[in-house]
Amino acid sequence: MNLMDQTFQQLKEQNRTALIPFLTVGDPDVDTTIDIIKELEQAGADILEMGVPYSDPLADGPVIQRASERALKSQITIRTVMETAAKARKAGVKLPFVLFTYYNPVLQTGLDVFFDELVKHDISGMIIPDLPIEEAEEMRERANRAGVHLVPLVAPTSNARIERIVTGARGFIYCVSSLGVTGERASFFDGVESFIETVKSLTDLPVAVGFGISSHEQVAHFSRICDGVVVGSAIVRQVEDAIPLLENPDTRAAGLLQIRNFVAQLKG
Repeated sequence: MNLMDQTFQQLKEQNRTALIPFLTVGDPDVDTTIDIIKELEQAGADILEMGVPYSDPLADGPVIQRASERALKSQITIRTVMETAAKARKAGVKLPFVLFTYYNPVLQTGLDVFFDELVKHDISGMIIPDLPIEEAEEMRERANRAGVHLVPLVAPTSNARIERIVTGARGFIYCVSSLGVTGERASFFDGVESFIETVKSLTDLPVAVGFGISSHEQVAHFSRICDGVVVGSAIVRQVEDAIPLLENPDTRAAGLLQIRNFVAQLKG
C-alpha cells in the first residue's frame, strides 16, 4: 500500500486529521531543508509537501515566490528535490512525501525518468497545479502504474467539473480554500464549508484543504470538516524569518526550534 494511504488510514482509525506542511526545498539550502523536515516530523506533521522552486509560479503568493527565488540561486531543480526526499529518508524521516511541482519541470525531466525517480526516491504522490484534468490522463495512467498518486486540486470555481476531477483520483483531494494564490489569510470565502461538503459527497478519498491557512484556530476549524489541513506560506515565512539564525552555526539550533515550535503550535 502507498505510504500516503497507510497514513490516512491510521489517522482515520485514530480519529485525527492530517497536518500537511509545505516547504520550498533548498530554501535556504538542502542540508537545512532536511533538518527542517526532521523538525516538522517531531512537531507532529503527518505528510509533507515538497515544493519544487519555480521561476514563474501560477498558484504561489509572494512568500513562496521569495523562497523559490532563494532556492533557485542555489540551482535547486526538480531532481534535487527528489534527491532531498531520499536523503531525508536516509536521515530517518518516515513521513510520506508529496512533490508539489509545475508541469514544465516534469516535461523537461521526461516522463519516463520522472516516474522512475519518484519511485526510486520513495515519493508517494505529486500535485501539479497547472495540469488541468482535461490534459492529465497520461499522467494519471503513468502514476497509477507506478503506484504514485496524482493528487487533484479542486477550486471553489470548479463547479460542474468537481465530479470529473475527483472521479478516479488517488491519494486525497486537495480543496483550495480561497480564490487567488497562496498566502496567509484572516478569513475565507463564505461558501468554503459547503464547497468542502460538496467535494466530500462526491468521493470516498480523504479530503484536505489548503491555501491561506496559517493559525492554530484555522487548523482546528478545518480539522472538524476535513481529513487533512495544508499549511504552506505561514511555515515558509517562519523559515524566511529564521534564515539569519539558520545560517549561523551558533544559532542554528535555535532557528530550527523556532520553526518546530510554530508547527507544533499549529497542531495544538
